[in-house]
Amino acid sequence: MLELAPFLVHHQVSTREAFKKMDSNGAKFILVAGDDKRIIGLVTDGDLRRAIWSSTSLEDPIGTIANHDFLAGEYGIGPHELSRQFNDNQHFRVIPILKDGFLRDIALRESYENDGYHSTLKQLDLPVVIMAGGKGTRLDPFTRILPKPLIPIGNQPIIEIIMDRFAQYGMTDFWLSLHDKSKMIKAYFEEFGKKYSIQYVEENEPLGTIGPLSLLKENLNSPFFVSNCDIVVDTDYTKIWDFHKTGGHTMTIVGSMRHYHIPYGVCEINSDGSLNEMKEKPEIDAVVNTGMYLFDPSVMDYVSEGNRLDINHLMDILKADNRSIGVYPVSENSWTDVGQWDQYQQTVEKFSKVYPNEEQAES
Repeated sequence: MLELAPFLVHHQVSTREAFKKMDSNGAKFILVAGDDKRIIGLVTDGDLRRAIWSSTSLEDPIGTIANHDFLAGEYGIGPHELSRQFNDNQHFRVIPILKDGFLRDIALRESYENDGYHSTLKQLDLPVVIMAGGKGTRLDPFTRILPKPLIPIGNQPIIEIIMDRFAQYGMTDFWLSLHDKSKMIKAYFEEFGKKYSIQYVEENEPLGTIGPLSLLKENLNSPFFVSNCDIVVDTDYTKIWDFHKTGGHTMTIVGSMRHYHIPYGVCEINSDGSLNEMKEKPEIDAVVNTGMYLFDPSVMDYVSEGNRLDINHLMDILKADNRSIGVYPVSENSWTDVGQWDQYQQTVEKFSKVYPNEEQAES
């Protein structure tokens, strides 16, 4: 039985604190309890996105955005009935088990998919471009020897973990943009075999964060994902596609919610130099760019072959031409950035729990 406390918040807790707790439990949901400790609502990572899109203040109580009409199981429900309910509600990841409104257990989808029913992830037939040509200077001195895409996380290089995540959703057609230590990257995939369709383009000189797309103008005729080679986004990629398609966006940025705590008093200053207000140790919330994007093929009309282009400049060009750019936010814990030393060890520990080595698996 799960420990229940990490999945519970009081309805008056701020939306910010509730999302922090949801991030820390790693389950992408939180249950909301009333004053009498009975469960009155359910909040998911989808509610986080809707809160951001609607400019909801993260200081508001979590109870104001909770879904109060949620599916729950009665205490004593059998595993076969839970499997049936998960099968009938493919987008549900959790069913709280209640007795007189009080939480007694939590049923998670992965525990019931093999009990006579099985749900599969929706598959997307979209190509993926991985920008793997950078020198990885933030990981120096590792990257003096190894190319950044081959930095190991457990038993796999980071680029293979990225590819495996896309493959879960049916995307196995990869283009790798190479520059620094390109022969080593090619040798890795030749040595260990190709689980996927992998093709390469090489930059003769660095073309910026998105300029390598200019080398693929004749090859990308459908919507396609782009990912940096040092990040992993743990979310449902089909929902990114649905958002992109429904919104009619030329480009969709996958963003991550970030919470920053400033350990000082922050001065708000009037135009005449006088103090308007002092905010003591404020918390700031921002949606930051993860380095994953989804593009419509028409974006190729804005990319000049062989010319350097950074992602912020491409966005300026698209906005100047009134093209739509969407932002799809994910929770803070859904984005892993291994491009910096201070996050590398945390990433190794995080992924060792998901992808244990053989000795751990056998023990």
